[in-house]
Amino acid sequence: MAREQWGSRVGFILAAVGSALGLGNIWRFPGVAYENGGGAFLLPYLVALCTAGIPLLILEFTIGRRYRGSAPVAFRRIHRNAEFLGWWQVAIAIVIGVYYAVIISWAAWYAWFSVEKQWGEDPATFLMADFLQAGDLYDFGTWLPGLGVALALVWVATLVVIGAGVKKGIEASSKVFIPLLIVLFGALVVQSLTLDGAVDGLNAFFTPDWEAIRGPQVWLAAYSQIFFTLSVGFGIMVTYGSYLKRRSDITTSAWTVGMSNSFGEILAGIAVFAVLGFLAFETGVPIDEQSYQGVGLAFIAFPAIINTLPYLAGLFGVLFFLSLVVAGFASLISVVEVPVAAVEDRFGWSRRKSVGIVGGGMAIVSVALFPTVNGLMLLDVTDYFINNYGIAVAAPAAIIAVVWVLWKWKELRDNANATSVFKVGPIWVTCLGVVTPLALTVILFLNVRDLVTAGPEDVNAAYHQYQAFGWAVAGGSLAFAFVMALLLRRKETPPFMTEEEVHDVEEAAR
Repeated sequence: MAREQWGSRVGFILAAVGSALGLGNIWRFPGVAYENGGGAFLLPYLVALCTAGIPLLILEFTIGRRYRGSAPVAFRRIHRNAEFLGWWQVAIAIVIGVYYAVIISWAAWYAWFSVEKQWGEDPATFLMADFLQAGDLYDFGTWLPGLGVALALVWVATLVVIGAGVKKGIEASSKVFIPLLIVLFGALVVQSLTLDGAVDGLNAFFTPDWEAIRGPQVWLAAYSQIFFTLSVGFGIMVTYGSYLKRRSDITTSAWTVGMSNSFGEILAGIAVFAVLGFLAFETGVPIDEQSYQGVGLAFIAFPAIINTLPYLAGLFGVLFFLSLVVAGFASLISVVEVPVAAVEDRFGWSRRKSVGIVGGGMAIVSVALFPTVNGLMLLDVTDYFINNYGIAVAAPAAIIAVVWVLWKWKELRDNANATSVFKVGPIWVTCLGVVTPLALTVILFLNVRDLVTAGPEDVNAAYHQYQAFGWAVAGGSLAFAFVMALLLRRKETPPFMTEEEVHDVEEAAR
């Protein structure tokens, strides 16, 4: 059976951009940039994009297209003993998908709350006590029906899109949601720039602190942000690359996806700091004393800002939270596609069966665990450990295995160059094989150090307290990978289509 392919290059790029343009662009990048030199941070950020993000995108697109398979199948075809790397990425995607969906359900509720500002005068109390009823990590037992129903609807929509297939589902939805996101977020940016104090916010965001970028921590923050936001290291871009046509331009597509994602992040910074400048103008609280990152930004700071808007407050809230919903939904589709494609490829299941068993199983776990009083803490701890000790280990492990141990960089370089306008060479190999794993290794070391030495007043105090659970999540993904690889060691992958066979299929489809 011929493998599905993207209907067009535009469809593929929109799908890849949709995966990268997730929640992290809107609520993580502005804070990271502000804390690490403001406008000066753009320099290390762009360096990290060019020396790590785009080289890794090129690698993952090429692996997917060259070996015509999802992550486990592609790595198995690279080498029999490398299959566990693909399953490791699948495990990480499963964990992320299970908790990522719940944030989309929160944003959907808040879009509704925005119409009449139902959070009242104290958005923090409303979020923690009324909406989430937040409790301790191990406080199981209370399931919240309103959150559960919304989360179930998110999963139904996701599985319907993925079940429709690559062209009719993922690509078609991307052609709707990405333009919609551009319109929603564009309107949000325009409205935010009309607010009193917006210029002060932009000055705070863009004014460069050149002294700050002399420190290594700022450069590591730039690399960390690139890895966090580009959807690399856990199978998405390998899977999406496997649906590319034989003559697809790899390098141009990678540059387009990378630069589009970065442009989206900068726009998010403009919107966020314009409204924070307005809040500072209204309340007299300086920007550097405000909460401007993560859940606190989206579900506490923005409702507080909406409360003080002089006009069209409800519209502003709807635009912001619908932007979160659309951005998150596009990313969730790509995350869930990773395990669905893996079992479809490796076990020969139909698309419908794969979606029903794998996607349905993820949905059941998600709906059972996260619309609970411990859902926020469960999400926070899981997200911290799977990103900092899952992706940050799995990504360099895959790079080192492919580039140095299996010595596949020449084959992959030639495969990418054969159909690309812009060729890659020694600089690409150096960035990919040296700069990227080195940066990830240093980031990993510093994260472990900060976690182990965290005191009661440190930002990592909660993760230190719950690290037994967190290590179980991160370690469990690796254990899952080894078990799956061992169980499937004697099971050969489906027949590998040669370049000529792929060409024949493409010709027959025209």
